[in-house]
This record gives sequence, C-alpha cells and structure tokens, in this order.
Amino acid sequence: MGLLANGAVLGEPVKMDKNSRRGNWGNQIEFILTSVGYAVGLGNVWRFPYLCYRNGGGAFMFPYFIMLVFCGIPLFFLELSFGQFASQGCLGVWRISPMFKGVGYGMMVVSTYIGIYYNVVICIAFYYFFSSMTNLLPWTYCNNPWNTASCNGVVTPKGINSTLANATRSLVTGAAQAAVEVVNKTKRTSPSEEYWKHYVLNISDDIGNFGDVRLPILGCLAVSWVVVFLCLIRGVKSSGKVVYFTATFPYVVLTILFIRGITLEGAVTGIKYYLTPQWHKILDAKVWGDAASQIFYSLGCAWGGLITMASYNKFHNNCYRDSIIISITNCATSVYAGFVIFSILGFMAHHLNVDVSEVADHGPGLAFVAYPEALTLLPISPLWSLLFFFMLILLGLGTQFCLLETLVTAIVDEIGTDWIMKNKTVVTGGVAVVGFLLGVPLTTQAGIYWLLLMDNYAASFSLVIISCIMCICIMYVYGHKKYFKDVEMMLGFPPPIFFRVCWRFVSPIIISFILIFTVIQYKPITYNDYVYPGWSLAIGFAMALSSVICIPIYALYKIAKSEGNTFLERLKKSCRPDIKWGPALSEDRIGRYAAPGSEADVEVRPLKEELKEKEEEKRDEISLSIQGSNGSTAHNTTPSA
Repeated sequence: MGLLANGAVLGEPVKMDKNSRRGNWGNQIEFILTSVGYAVGLGNVWRFPYLCYRNGGGAFMFPYFIMLVFCGIPLFFLELSFGQFASQGCLGVWRISPMFKGVGYGMMVVSTYIGIYYNVVICIAFYYFFSSMTNLLPWTYCNNPWNTASCNGVVTPKGINSTLANATRSLVTGAAQAAVEVVNKTKRTSPSEEYWKHYVLNISDDIGNFGDVRLPILGCLAVSWVVVFLCLIRGVKSSGKVVYFTATFPYVVLTILFIRGITLEGAVTGIKYYLTPQWHKILDAKVWGDAASQIFYSLGCAWGGLITMASYNKFHNNCYRDSIIISITNCATSVYAGFVIFSILGFMAHHLNVDVSEVADHGPGLAFVAYPEALTLLPISPLWSLLFFFMLILLGLGTQFCLLETLVTAIVDEIGTDWIMKNKTVVTGGVAVVGFLLGVPLTTQAGIYWLLLMDNYAASFSLVIISCIMCICIMYVYGHKKYFKDVEMMLGFPPPIFFRVCWRFVSPIIISFILIFTVIQYKPITYNDYVYPGWSLAIGFAMALSSVICIPIYALYKIAKSEGNTFLERLKKSCRPDIKWGPALSEDRIGRYAAPGSEADVEVRPLKEELKEKEEEKRDEISLSIQGSNGSTAHNTTPSA
C-alpha cells in the first residue's frame, strides 16, 4: 500500500468508503483507468491525426497544447471536483443551484444520443473483427459478387496490377503517361470501399430510404449492448475491474501496429506528412478553432460522464492530480496514434505511387476503408486486421461504459429509493434495451446517413453551450469564493491560482470562442458526394437544440415552483443552493455544511466565532464613524452626566 498525495492510504476500506448506498471505486487506479478509457476514444485514432495533418502538421501541436493547458485541463478538473464534492451524478450535483438543473438534463440528452450511435460504430468494428477471422480478408480483391467494374485493388491474385503497371511504364511516356495515371486515379474504387458500401452497409441512395435492416449489423449491435451490460452489471464495481484490460490493451495494440508500421517502406514519408510543421498556418483562426474543438470534444467535457465517474470517488481523493494525468494521457495517445495511422498510410501511398494526401482520410472512412485496405498489403494481413479492429472495439467500449453509467447513475440518484438503489442492475438492463432499440434504425441501409447526422449535430455546439453555462453557474451564481473553499475542504489545499483564473475568465472565453468558431465555420453535412436534404438538417438542428432547450425550460419551471411574491424573489430562491447541497456523507460535512450541534460544527466553531467577532468589530467601527459624522465623539461610548 502507498500513500496518496492527500495522505490517504490507497485502497483504504474504512471511513472513506462508507457510501454504501452508491458505492465507491475499489481503488483510485480503477477511477483513473476508467476516465482514461472514457476520454480516449475513437476520435483519438480517426480524427486527431487527420486534423493535425490538415492543419499544419507539427505546427498544429502548438495551439493544441495551448488549448489543453488553458481550457482542457481546467474544465476537466472543474467537472471532476464538482462530481466528487457532491458524490452525485449529472442531475444531483445541481443542488448547487437548482434553477440550473436543466444543464444536467441536457447532459443526459447528449449522452443518450452519443450512446445510441457510438455503440453502432462499435458493432461495425465487431463485424469487421469477425470478418477478419479468415485466411484472406474479404476486401482484398475485386472478384467478389458485390464488386463493380470500377473496382481496382492494390493487390491481385496473380499480380496483374504490377504487370500492367510495368508494361504501361515501358510503353507510355511523357504526357500520355500522366493522363493515364490521372484517369486511373479518378476511376479507381478500392475493394475495401466497395466492401464497406455495397456489402457491409448495402447503402441506400437517400437518408429517407431506409431499406432493409442489415441483419449481420443488427446481430453485432446486440452483441455490443450485451457486452456493455455485462461489464456494468454491478456498476462501478464490475466496470472498474474490466477497465484493467479495456483501458490498457489498446496501448499494447497501438505499439504493435506502430513497430510494424515504421518498418514498412514509405512509412517515414507518411510520418513526415503528419509532423512536418507548416508554420504559416499557425496564423489561421481555423487552426486554433480546430485545436480548441478537438481538445474540448476529445476530453468528454459536458457529457456528464466526468461528473458521474468522479462521484464514485472517496471524498478526499486528489482529483487535481487525476485531472492532469488523464488529460495529458489522452492528448499523448492522440499524438501517438498519429504515428500508427500515418506510417501505414505512407506505406500504402508508396505502394500506389501516389501522394499521402490521396489516401489520407478521417472518421469511418479511415477506420473502415483506408486503413483496412492498407492492411491487405501486409503479410499475414488477417492478424493485423484482427488487432486493429479489436483495438477500435476496446477504445469504443471504454467510452460507452461511461455513457451508459452516466444515464443509469442520473436515474438512480434522482429517484433515490432504497429499492432502486438495490436493483440498479434492472435500471442498467432497461437503459441497455432502450439503447439497442433506438439503435436499430442505424442498422438499416440508410443507417450510415443517420449515424453521421447524429455525430455532427447531436453533440456539437450544444456541448459548448452546456459547458459555458456550467462555468457561469459555479463561478458567478454559486460564487467562486465558496467553490474554492469547497475544493479546499475536499482536497486539503485550495485550487492553484492558475485554475482559479482559468475557471473564472480564460476557459469561458475560450469556450465562447469555440462556439463562435463553430457557428462561423458551419457547413451543411455531406457524405462523400451525397448532400443531405433540408428536412434531415432540420432534424439535426432539432437534436442539437433538444439538449440546450432543457436549460431554459427547467429554469422557468423551477422559478414558477419557488416561493416568493415577486419574480425576483422566486429567481433568487431558485438560484440558492439546496439544503442537501454539499458532501454526501455526514462525516465529511464540516464547516458551513455541518449540522448544528455536531462534532464537526464544534470543531470549526472557534474559527466561526473569531470571524464573527472580526465582523462585529468592523460593524462597530462603521457605526461609530457614522455617529461621529453627526457630531458625537468616536471614542466616547458612555453618555455624559
């Protein structure tokens, strides 16, 4: 056993683990691994490397780490401390200012949307994982029933491509050769792309044309939800054990793929594309906007998951240290994943004799088309494919655990009866079943259109608004001085001045910048050449607004239900902290949270009395000075005879 930074013993079962109604993490390693699994997701692999390459390579790292320091880590620390102090989920914590409970409902709505489509992505990874259990990957060649005449693979059974390439090079020269290459590039459709579109998705021509449910995908979706449910069957007690594997093994796979990637011809070229600084781009506002957005979304701020995971911590856990460790780990993983992705893409570009930009992609296009195609060029390609998709599954599950636990915890905490506390598994099962049913439309032939619509709108600017309002509520409505004292009571030391400044000024300004940037840079969503119709975009905006609209609706409801004769009285009443706000356990409720007459109250009474005496002395001085201005003598406290 070792000592934590605050003096508590790691895994100490007494005193600090008396929250028997909700439970606690088995130890702090479980919390850190779960939070790392939550923050490190698919976006670290399929979004960050592409953003970095597109926004100036190594030059992008500068704004990225600036945003991490001034926005990412402070917001991460704020949410962890918020949840840990109250030991409540994303609804219960708003006892701090009941009028803002709509922010918690907004977090639940966002987590619901993300949980629905995120598990569909995981189920597709499951499908590719099962499809890789073969001697020959099914997307290697163009001789399958689903392939079209325009299919042109990077490898063929008899090496036809290389023969034709040699013949072309010997017969065609100069401009004619260049023209042939341009035509080939234009017409080429890779077997992996056709496998993805025509076989896995059997994609329809329009978002409104649902077609049939893809039964193999539906089966994998059921598998995915069952796995998530089983891992959360005992809440954090079971998921805390699972993350020892799900949060660590992806790093083993990344390292294996990295070692394999850098040994390939052309890998250095790919990594150069990824890292070569283009310093002129650092003056571009879009680069800074992308950096801020990536930090914000990657860390999972405003989803409710960080608050929920921290709520299962012991009260005096050093969440300040944890927030720095987890945030830096998340960003380091993104950078590391870039080497893995671009080393393989560089090899593929070298093999095709094209520029790396021709094969670079992001999102599903990278995970299910570009990277799988590159893997077909490797010896024992099914092995590398199994490893890659197993890594994607684990990365996705780590995030999905927390999304589901966020919803379950919010429901259980809100109802709060003994029965529901004891039967939390029933709630978990119910939420999983509903999540599965809501995900069924995404397994149809139009499913990919809806998945991307949810990804682009359900958790975009709404998250930024939620996070901004949370900062304003805690720092300005509840009061920054009170919150700093709460954190000091919990950690044993006040938040460092850097974080106090960031919470009050810097982070809200950066969040506002992200919101403005998101609005200015907005472009209607497209998928390859498909342009989404207006009615589908309206649904997208409705999804985005559905989480934000919870905030004013609940605020008006709370004001209407509050006591008071005037609107202003009701507004003040609804903003004041609830009587239940504060540490969950009575032994932690000291100082101004202590019950009158308790030992904790007696301990802090001398300090209270001392402060009271000072305040009374100040009042006396003020009253005497006022009397003196009316002609009386300041120091003459007895009336003259």
